[in-house]
Amino acid sequence: MFTPTGIVGPAEVVADDAGSIVAIEPISGAKSIPDVTVVPGFVDVQVNGIDDVDVAAASGTDWNRLGELLLDQGVTSWCPTLVTNELDRFAAPLARMAEARERSGSSFGLPSIIGAHLEGPFLGGAPGAHPRALIVPVDLDWLGGLGDIVRLVTIAAETSRAAEATALLRSRGIVVSIGHSTPSPAAVEAVVDAGATMVTHLFNGMSGVHHRDPGLASVALVDDRITVGLIADLVHVERRAIQLAFRAKPPDRIALVTDAVAWRAGEVGSGTGGIRIELRDGAARLADGTLAGGTATMDEMIRNVVLVCGIPIERAIMAAASNPARLMGCTDRGAIAVGQRADMVALDGDLHIAGVWLGGVQVRGDAVG
Repeated sequence: MFTPTGIVGPAEVVADDAGSIVAIEPISGAKSIPDVTVVPGFVDVQVNGIDDVDVAAASGTDWNRLGELLLDQGVTSWCPTLVTNELDRFAAPLARMAEARERSGSSFGLPSIIGAHLEGPFLGGAPGAHPRALIVPVDLDWLGGLGDIVRLVTIAAETSRAAEATALLRSRGIVVSIGHSTPSPAAVEAVVDAGATMVTHLFNGMSGVHHRDPGLASVALVDDRITVGLIADLVHVERRAIQLAFRAKPPDRIALVTDAVAWRAGEVGSGTGGIRIELRDGAARLADGTLAGGTATMDEMIRNVVLVCGIPIERAIMAAASNPARLMGCTDRGAIAVGQRADMVALDGDLHIAGVWLGGVQVRGDAVG
């Protein structure tokens, strides 16, 4: 068992009818002990879509399919993510997400939707695959009118009124992340001082590490107030850059994100942005080769971090579960401890999924009791 005090066991988790952990008990010698490590359910705060289902167009049973695909990779809580678009075209997908959130969670056998992540349209000098024509200055009135389905917003630190927008969003309990941005260090510090706590997909969509001209990545690596999202698919971020991030950041300040897109559908943000993509060289790309999202699963990224990059498994699990849960203010998950939700994942010796539980009920795997 991966607990806040380290890996313990052999042990078993006891959950009550409400799906909360009430005890972690040693396994008696009379019981068969499965050869797995049980860890907290993974939390992914950046999911644009998966396979052939884009979250911007998802409705009805599409959300069930998304949930099933997330459970396959051990994700038990998540944030559907919308990319840059015209302001008046966010309302419809956000309304569908709010409805889907009500039908998510262990009582429905689906991963919990924490809330929506708006990645844009208030971006800056590194738009990446986001449509440049739709990137606009911060609109404080629009941000102030967002419904409670929105839990995370990515903005550029150099855009006008970024610090004001951050303070406004934080006053409403919305997490602010800096991304698609090429700011000065002073601009980053102003937005962090105003309440930003994250950087969206470190190294990607931002100014980088330079010894005379430190960009957003440089500031994010050395400012311990910032949690960095990291796409550890070995395509968006090369092995040594992943190692650099884990060496530079405190253990509780890295959050793995898949930045998954509906690559099989051929479009990101369908119904909002309509960014055409294709699968090439292990990632979703625009026609000109620009990276437009990920295809790796969360469990695959954990294997990359541990088996390829040599990072201790404890840190990888924190990055996939505990840290993003804390970042989003979800104090009831992200750890195997008494009082926490019994959302759990069993990993075999090769770090593949052997079982998944929602609220103590096993929904994946048949070899683990």
